[in-house]
Amino acid sequence: TLLAQSTSSGQPISAENQTLMTSMIEVSDNDDATTLWNAVGGPSSINSFNRDIGMTQTTPSTCLSCPGFDWPGWGLTMTTAADQITLLRNIVLPSAAIGNAQRQEAIALMENVSTSENWGVTGGVPSGVTVALKNGWVPLSSSLWQVNSIGWIDGDGRNYLLAVLTDGNPTEDYGIATIEALSNLVWTTIGS
Repeated sequence: TLLAQSTSSGQPISAENQTLMTSMIEVSDNDDATTLWNAVGGPSSINSFNRDIGMTQTTPSTCLSCPGFDWPGWGLTMTTAADQITLLRNIVLPSAAIGNAQRQEAIALMENVSTSENWGVTGGVPSGVTVALKNGWVPLSSSLWQVNSIGWIDGDGRNYLLAVLTDGNPTEDYGIATIEALSNLVWTTIGS
């Protein structure tokens, strides 16, 4: 939404919002993500952007402090893997909604996630291949985790988008291992 707003206004993203966006993407800083959630106009603006680019199966959470949920409420946003691929297409490929400079900025951040966040759709992908990714995870209870990973993998004769959303994981590590096993399978199968 921030990238689209910058595109439509013709104004660059402010230095403050660039700093927030960097920490949100590269190290998954929840406080900075919440600040940006509010800065772009919250769920109504995000929902409008989603509809504009064809994300018809995503519903942003309407609460930031949700009863019975210890994490930022935007983590309760409902989405599908298909919608996450739609989002990635609008970042990776030329888009009417997101300008080239804004897309390149987002890709650069996604290619530079911290080492501790470099998991998920990177599973099985050899070094030297470019991976632009964003991961997400949330404990819904002590033994029920949602773990997700989306990204663009490009190199070694392959160029594809991958979105894996998991639910019902007994631990975060279990969800990560599941996604990495699927990523490895995709990498290997596409190369066959």
